Amino acid sequence: MTELKGALIGCGFFAVNQMHAWNDVRGARVVAICDRDPERLKIVGDQFGIDRRYSDAEALFADGGFDFVDIATTVQSHRTLVEMAARNKVPAICQKPFAKTLSDAKAMVEACRNAGIPLMVHENFRWQTPIQAVRKALEEDGIGTPFWGRFSFRSAYDVFSGQPYLAEGERFIIEDLGIHTLDIARYILGDVRSLTARTKRVNPGIKGEDVATILLDHENGATSVVDVSYATRLSREPFPETLIELDGSEGTIRLTQGYRLEITNARGTITTDVSPKLLSWASRPWHNIQESVYAIQQHWVDKLERGAEHSTSGADNLKTFALVEAAYDSAVRGQTIDVGAMLR
Repeated sequence: MTELKGALIGCGFFAVNQMHAWNDVRGARVVAICDRDPERLKIVGDQFGIDRRYSDAEALFADGGFDFVDIATTVQSHRTLVEMAARNKVPAICQKPFAKTLSDAKAMVEACRNAGIPLMVHENFRWQTPIQAVRKALEEDGIGTPFWGRFSFRSAYDVFSGQPYLAEGERFIIEDLGIHTLDIARYILGDVRSLTARTKRVNPGIKGEDVATILLDHENGATSVVDVSYATRLSREPFPETLIELDGSEGTIRLTQGYRLEITNARGTITTDVSPKLLSWASRPWHNIQESVYAIQQHWVDKLERGAEHSTSGADNLKTFALVEAAYDSAVRGQTIDVGAMLR
């Protein structure tokens, strides 16, 4: 198998996890990195032994010598960099949130489609071991046809100390965290027809919302609730676990704190430990997310080699992005939003 060569653009907070994961992925390695901050470029370059270092993305693409690009910058630069990759015919992974607006996201997908290159959004939460276990249980018909679900991420973890820019945006929890939880809801229960959302800012030291509750009407008739909070203090801090409840025609699934999966049906109740692996470079409690970074990057390489569609392709992620935009729209207007109309 020929080893694919990659380039990483963006050497910030989360990109270090991606670099560790690239070292573990079978069939690929990063050969060049790019960042406008010389200090971050040096830190990541030295840590991972990358000699090719660029402060300008145009120069990186001009030199070439790589098979794909991993864009790990903040959202403001995503469209520019994805369209740059398209012009250079380089397959691209793009960090979430995918774009500033849905129209930008559509343009990015179209640019890559016209260039004939794969585009995948780094929407890694669905690749977490416990989330995969829930999906497998459904596929094995453990509870029949699901008709109700809840996808919950409630915490008081201080995410601002490591990512202070999160406190400055007019949008916060839906765009940064809810996007993952909404994607999980889509992944488990299917696409969404309409939604209703309510938001609140509890922390006075931030600009955006830190609590959101979203009611989803899925196309298959199921109803679910997505609730996210960074203002919820609990006796045991669950960060960064997503908890799931599913009711089906023949049973129930509960993914509870501590990575315990409980399936109840006519045969009784089976409880399984679906804890993520603690990779050699990972640290608790982040190891759940860190393992999923490795999983999605391995998925990228495997599908790229086979020329197959990626689970979180740009086209697929438009449907998740539309849920984010619809949630904000609903919260402002106090109305139910037709999600399908946003994608037409």
